[in-house]
Amino acid sequence: MNRKKLFKWHSWFALTAMLPLMILSITGSILVFKPEIDLWLMKDHVALMQGGGNRLSLDKSLADISQQLPEYELGRWKMFDDSARPDVLFVIKRGTFDWYKVYFNPYQGQVISQAVPLNHDFTDWLLELHAHFLLEQSGQILGLILAGVFFFLGVSGLLIYKNFWKRLFTLRWDKKWRAFFSDIHKMFGVISAPIFIILAITGGYWNVSKLTRVSAGGPPAPLVMNKPFYNPLISFDRLQTDLEQVIPEFSLHYIGFPLNANAPILMRGGVSTPLSMMSEFGSGARFDAVTGQLITQWDVRLQGNVTQLINSFRSLHFGTFAGVPSRIFWFVLGAMPIVLAFTGSFLWWQRRNKNKWQRTTKAMRDILYKA
Repeated sequence: MNRKKLFKWHSWFALTAMLPLMILSITGSILVFKPEIDLWLMKDHVALMQGGGNRLSLDKSLADISQQLPEYELGRWKMFDDSARPDVLFVIKRGTFDWYKVYFNPYQGQVISQAVPLNHDFTDWLLELHAHFLLEQSGQILGLILAGVFFFLGVSGLLIYKNFWKRLFTLRWDKKWRAFFSDIHKMFGVISAPIFIILAITGGYWNVSKLTRVSAGGPPAPLVMNKPFYNPLISFDRLQTDLEQVIPEFSLHYIGFPLNANAPILMRGGVSTPLSMMSEFGSGARFDAVTGQLITQWDVRLQGNVTQLINSFRSLHFGTFAGVPSRIFWFVLGAMPIVLAFTGSFLWWQRRNKNKWQRTTKAMRDILYKA
């Protein structure tokens, strides 16, 4: 494909997908700082004023949760090793399959918030908008298409301006607006293109994974949760101990409770590794929900390069691999489509008017020539 045709495709895709890409850009940049925004908006719920000390045992915490939330069953339990942040419990109301979210202080064994729908909080609603446009499976399909568009725009932009290094930071202030906006578009586009490609690959992978799981298992059957689908005599402290013995330096961050009679208990967490991009959920194990026996375990440090790369997608997508500096960098470059949409639209409008004027002038010359 020659440069002229590639430029046309680049412009067409950008203009067609501008609005949804802007939504992804704005929401994604905001969500980079989701923990800080939650702390600002919901300080009473997401900050432990008297945290610290040691976490209560899993069995003690489960007993406290069951006593304080008698109308709900645990579905998922997300844990933080930061003593200033509470755990997040994802619970299901008994007699239904409706999910809710609750904050839990694991140091004092206290539920510190009311059960609210999963998209009740502002950043959770924003996350659903970013992940699937509030459209569930249809939104995931749309997100996958947009990931492909985002990837194409990043790659095509680099190919169109393949000699960008010659005048990357040159801005023609003394020229017409079209030249200045063109320089702005090239400069920010080339700088942001590698990030766009990373975001497109990671986001697209998650959409494919979710859609594949749904298609492989078929549409989920309606469920009603009236009791836990695991043996109440199982000690979760013992499960954690068994897991720490088979995976050295393991730190538990997540428990997935079985949602049907055939599902296992899932424990996930992080391991000590020099690779800062490894996910805090990259290692773990599955246990039989009746006997508590270990079924399978995995240690990301022993996995192949492809698995480790996929495991780093979370850090790459949210820019958490280098702490606050990388998150700020991701926030700024993730918002670049806003600038690119404005400058690109202006350039398209200028070219359209120029071409229209040229066609009109040519038609007038033809009329005068024939006369």
